Amino acid sequence: MVIPVTPFQQNCTLVWNPETLHAAVVDPGGDVPAILDAIKQTGAKVQKIVLTHGHIDHVGGAADLAEALGVPVEGPHEADRPLIERVADQARQFGLPDVKPVEPDLWLSDGDTIAFADRIFEVLHCPGHAPGHVVFFDREMRIAFSGDVLFAGSIGRTDLPGGNHDVLISSIKTKLLPLGDDVSFIPGHGPASTIGQERQTNPFLK
Repeated sequence: MVIPVTPFQQNCTLVWNPETLHAAVVDPGGDVPAILDAIKQTGAKVQKIVLTHGHIDHVGGAADLAEALGVPVEGPHEADRPLIERVADQARQFGLPDVKPVEPDLWLSDGDTIAFADRIFEVLHCPGHAPGHVVFFDREMRIAFSGDVLFAGSIGRTDLPGGNHDVLISSIKTKLLPLGDDVSFIPGHGPASTIGQERQTNPFLK
């Protein structure tokens, strides 16, 4: 279930196993009451929060949600530690209410695996939008949570601190496109898409 949160309309995603209801929340950027309401509606049993990167619109609600649910926070890559530590500064920069910085219980690295919703996801370190950005990929189910690396018809911003356009394009071409055209992905903003669709039509990948 995608729960658009904050004025950025960020895709906070609740992922659960329909049989066990074991669940995780991907990128709770804010609007924690709305996320808690969605969890209650589905009956999901959230076991962890996972973060793709350290920008305010993806981590702004993580500390409060983790406290409310009593669950750990995993990700992103430790290269995003400076972003996460400055989350209050990010909030002020965008005119948002003060937020609590979150201290991840586990930093992730390229090649790691992470378990949530009774599935195993591969961790792909994909810098460019943010230095410590990671993507979560379920190879068997052919789905990825791409955060702000790749969007339907676009790519992540590279004009924020730590951003680098050439590095981002390299991440997409070396880490995401090789996953296969049949792979669906849920981005950090906007509609879902497939690797094949973006390979063919995304103007940034020409």
